[in-house]
Amino acid sequence: MNARRVLAAILAAVSVSACSRGETSDGDVRLSDVKLTGAGSSFAYPLYSRWASDYFARTGTQVNYQSKGSGAGIRQLSEMTIDFGGTDAPMTPEEMSKAKGGPVLHIPVAMGAVVVAYNLPEVSTQLKLTPAAIAGIFLGHITKWNDKQIASLNPGVALPNRDIIVVHRSDGSGTTFIWTEYLAKVSPEWAKQVGKGKEVKWPVGLGGAQNEGVSGQVKQLPGAVGYVELAFARQNQLSYAAVKNAKGKFISPSIESVTAAAAAIAAGLPEATDYRVSIIDAPGADAYPISSMTWALLYQNQTDKAKGKELVKFLKYGLTEGQASAKELDYAPLPSAMVTRLLKRLDTVK
Repeated sequence: MNARRVLAAILAAVSVSACSRGETSDGDVRLSDVKLTGAGSSFAYPLYSRWASDYFARTGTQVNYQSKGSGAGIRQLSEMTIDFGGTDAPMTPEEMSKAKGGPVLHIPVAMGAVVVAYNLPEVSTQLKLTPAAIAGIFLGHITKWNDKQIASLNPGVALPNRDIIVVHRSDGSGTTFIWTEYLAKVSPEWAKQVGKGKEVKWPVGLGGAQNEGVSGQVKQLPGAVGYVELAFARQNQLSYAAVKNAKGKFISPSIESVTAAAAAIAAGLPEATDYRVSIIDAPGADAYPISSMTWALLYQNQTDKAKGKELVKFLKYGLTEGQASAKELDYAPLPSAMVTRLLKRLDTVK
C-alpha cells in the first residue's frame, strides 16, 4: 500500500462532509451530541483518521484527531485541552505527575516500525545496515555512502562516492524517541553523547517537521538518509534498509517482523503492567529491531461523563474491529491476548 496518507485525508474529508449534512454518506446515522478531540502522534494519524471516519459512520460521533507530534499530544492532554492524546513515547514519571486530570492510562492501539529511509538513485538493491553503521552515520562519523563500513555489509553493491545527508525531526517527536532509544541501546557512544528523548541535540543533519517533513526531505535530496515510520517511506516510494537485529539476522521492516518483536516481549508482561513498555531491539529471531507501540492517552477519571463513556467506546472499537484497519494501513495489529487485557483496563475508566 502506498497511498495511506491520501486515504486518510479522503476519509477525513468524507467525515467532515457528512457532518455538515447531519448524516453519513448513506443517510442512516444521526449526529451524536458528543464530539471527541485528540491530538499528537503523526505516526498514528492515518489510523486515528480511519477509525474516526468509520466510527462516525457507525455512531454519528465526531472524532477530530490532529497530527501535531507526540510531545504536543502529551502537553495538550496534560493541560486538559483535548480528550485523548496520541504518543509513540510513553509519558515519563515527571510528565505523569504534571497531568492536571490525575492518573493517565496508556493504551497501546497498534504497533509500527521506524525505518532507515534513504535516497540513492544509483542503488536498486536493499541495503543492509548494522547498529554500529547506523549510529556512525547519525553521529557524523560515516560521511560517504561508499564508506568501508557500509560497503563491507553490502558486497557486490556499487555504492556511490556520494555525501551522506542526515535528516532528523525538528519537532518534539515520539518517532524521535523510538529512534534515539534504539541508538542509545545499541551504541554506548550515542548513549553518552546524545541520549534518548522526544527532542535531542543532534550531532549532524537537517531538520524536518513530523514524519511528512523528514520523508519529504529524504525524497528530494539524493544522498539523504532519515528515520520515518514504515508507511511514510512506502507512501513516498523511499528505499529503506534491512537492519541487523539482536540475534544477528538482517531483518526488513514489515507487519510480520514488528509482530515478531511484540511477541518476544508480550509473553513476559505481568497482568498488572501499565503498558509503558518497549519492544525496541527485541530478542526474537525474526524481530525487526526498531519497532514500537503507539499509545492512546486518556485520564482514568473523566470529568465529563458522556464524553468519557464515548471515548471508551471509541477506543474499544479501535482495539477490536479497528485492528483490521490497522493492518490495511501498514500497522501491526496488537496480539489478541493483549487486546483482551486492554479492554479490561478500559473498564477501569470512571
